[in-house]
Amino acid sequence: MHLEFKSLLLCFVLGLSGCSHLADPGSDTKPNLVFVFPDQMRSHTLGFMGKEPVMTPNLDDFANESVVLTHAMSNAPVCSPYRAMLFSGKYPLSNGVLTNATGDAGKYGIQLNEEEICWSDILKENGYSLGYIGKWHLDAPHEPYVDCKNNRGEIKWNEWCPPDRRHGFDFWYAYGTYDYHMRPMYWSTHAARDSFHFVDQWGPEHEADMAIKFIKNEDGAYRDNDKPFALVVSMNPPHMPYDQLPDRYVKIYDSLEGYIDTLFNQPSVPDTTNRWGKYYRRHIKNQLAMVTGVDEQFGRILRALDEKGLDNSTIVIFTSDHGDCLGKHEMISKTNPYEESVSIPFLIRWTGEISPKHDDLLLSVPDIYPTLLELMGLSAEIPEDIEGTSYAATMLGEETERPTSQLYFIMSGSLSQNPNEFYDVRLGERGIRTHQYTLCINKYAMDSAMLWLWDRKSDPYQMKNIAEERPDIVEALIEEELKPWLARTDDPWLPIH
Repeated sequence: MHLEFKSLLLCFVLGLSGCSHLADPGSDTKPNLVFVFPDQMRSHTLGFMGKEPVMTPNLDDFANESVVLTHAMSNAPVCSPYRAMLFSGKYPLSNGVLTNATGDAGKYGIQLNEEEICWSDILKENGYSLGYIGKWHLDAPHEPYVDCKNNRGEIKWNEWCPPDRRHGFDFWYAYGTYDYHMRPMYWSTHAARDSFHFVDQWGPEHEADMAIKFIKNEDGAYRDNDKPFALVVSMNPPHMPYDQLPDRYVKIYDSLEGYIDTLFNQPSVPDTTNRWGKYYRRHIKNQLAMVTGVDEQFGRILRALDEKGLDNSTIVIFTSDHGDCLGKHEMISKTNPYEESVSIPFLIRWTGEISPKHDDLLLSVPDIYPTLLELMGLSAEIPEDIEGTSYAATMLGEETERPTSQLYFIMSGSLSQNPNEFYDVRLGERGIRTHQYTLCINKYAMDSAMLWLWDRKSDPYQMKNIAEERPDIVEALIEEELKPWLARTDDPWLPIH
């Protein structure tokens, strides 16, 4: 039974007032949307979660007004694959973005398809004025390469997004990917490929400035005042490099070093003789300071909505594309199944419509697309080939069927021997995350694989691989969870165990 029909049926039988919370498709009053997602921010760095000594006063207050999903997951914890899942509502094999959209990957078509119907396209068709600010990272660099720092090495990273590939976004102030936080670069709406500009300001602060201008829209310079709007703000920090941030945020943590030092006792942090242990100790303070900076800029955006009188009519989401191990488990950042990599923030506020709560829903990235559209009264517009599931009813407090697991998908290390394809999709990593277990199978050859199984309830730091001692759990997770996910996503990858 379709989720929307179930929700309507429950409302009819039980008289639930929550049914009225979904936006009316025929109404002249449609909710606005502000979607903010910094890059590489693990859920552990939300102050109110109490896992790390990080100061996030604005997010702490925002959480008190929001549905907080404590088990949201980045299913393919890499920048471009996340973004493609977010906008397409499909998993990587279906949307084609198997890894980061670099110059090499782009030669094999790894970038967001122009023909993909994104939720932003649907909002545009339904009368919304749209804006995108910050990191895009869904167009692969091509010759002649844009002349910027991160296109001068062996790997080419940054690319302009032409207007016909912007998927409905009218106002454009963005870049592909450019990790120079204190002097970021941007293409504005009408700028040509060679007409980008640099700004001598910390990226999140400048992007918050632009978001505030879009929201306030003085003289109608940024959007159509007669239309509802949707704004996406994609900040780069706390993505590396960790030394590029204003000193004022670092100074906040100078007095907290004793608290930060307690993190070094976590079993997942290598000791001081290990290079990754040194890496973690060198960068953790600045990374937390970056998160505090992002929090401050997010707070400025929220205040702009309040000052404009739009806070009650705007759905606001705060999330991230993936996390960051920062040397924990001897892992530099993401592309792995550890919680520091896959566990992401997800907070959604719709004042007066959504009741605040913490919820352990196993949300996957493709679920965001249909959930948003259903909340905004556009469930009839959701394409049939979407692979995500709408949990709009869950956000509104209704009891609905819930997923029992989330799919983990990484293609790293599975380059194809076929010159016509970048990856051999029969290889790579697949896995399952439930409320209790994380299973990862790295199939590095057709007849060889490595298995990891962690019981996160008894082993929250994921230090003990119990795959060999609990083959029964491995078998159950493969048969009851992983194989159905592989079938659902038309994945030719077959498990070896």
